Amino acid sequence: MIEAVSCGGVVIFRGKILLLYKNYKNRYEGWVLPKGTVEEGEEYNDTALREVKEETGVSAHIIKYIGKTNYTFNTSYDTVDKDVHWYLMMSDSYYSKPQKEEYFCDSGYYKYHEAYHLLKFPNEQQILEQAYSEYMALRKANLWGNKKY
Repeated sequence: MIEAVSCGGVVIFRGKILLLYKNYKNRYEGWVLPKGTVEEGEEYNDTALREVKEETGVSAHIIKYIGKTNYTFNTSYDTVDKDVHWYLMMSDSYYSKPQKEEYFCDSGYYKYHEAYHLLKFPNEQQILEQAYSEYMALRKANLWGNKKY
């Protein structure tokens, strides 16, 4: 078994969540949150920011760490056990551009309920729920967007 670590972001702008649509040779299709593999010597928060930028073109900044998800998948030669560390992030515009080289063919910001139902994987729905709850708590306390968290 191979152990792998990725990091990603739940990016919010004006209450909407950034999603990517992946279509890999019609074998893997669906809406996901931006995430990717940690490079050697890289801090998890740096990986999350880099991957969001690479996959979506969005320059976000981290508000706080949300938590970790785990899943397992099989490749032709082994089983991969992957931990994904997630961060709540803020963007300052609706701009996004999907990374074609990674088979992303669409990206955009969606209302919470739309994003939740569009997401392909239950563990990403769960992390979205946690992140959005944190976002709403920060907004209620008038802390979202004024850098006082």
